[in-house]
Amino acid sequence: MAKKKTHYVDNEKFYNEIVEYKKKCKTAEKEGKQKPILSEYIGKCIFLIAENLAHKPRFMNYSFVDEMKSDAIENCFLYFDNFDSDKYSNPFAYFTQIIYYAFHRRINKEEKNRYIMYKKFQEHVLETSDVGLMTDSDGTNLVTPFVYDNINEFIKNFEKRETQKKEKRKAAKEGLEKFVEGENDEGRESV
Repeated sequence: MAKKKTHYVDNEKFYNEIVEYKKKCKTAEKEGKQKPILSEYIGKCIFLIAENLAHKPRFMNYSFVDEMKSDAIENCFLYFDNFDSDKYSNPFAYFTQIIYYAFHRRINKEEKNRYIMYKKFQEHVLETSDVGLMTDSDGTNLVTPFVYDNINEFIKNFEKRETQKKEKRKAAKEGLEKFVEGENDEGRESV
């Protein structure tokens, strides 16, 4: 007989813990008491989901992976009450989605910070005519052409993505405006 494979988070137990916690919250609310603290098991499950998702190839090589996990865990606690245990029975999927999007928000934030840093570096150091800023005391270059090319490539790609996002938002806004105008025109004709 095949042994049942155990997962790092027992989804059924996780769900039952959440249901029990929500019952305690309702009881506390009726009695006018403070909301109870989440169980250690719920916290451990959220931590394990964040930890395991951070080890996926898509996320594991970032130098700020600890910040990603911290943001994700914080988001899980912020949106914990939004999990409707009456409608849904898969908290693992719910919290995995929260963590996934928190990771992406942190990555985007860090990329924007890196863009700002590179842009300032480019404006104030790389484009200066003072050769002393570009060389070490023994005359060797501090910034190799390879590094300079990487910085320029990152800036170019980042600005291209931002331009594409703006164009996409603009097209969506124009499409919505046309749709609303079309509804308004139809509404006027029928009156």
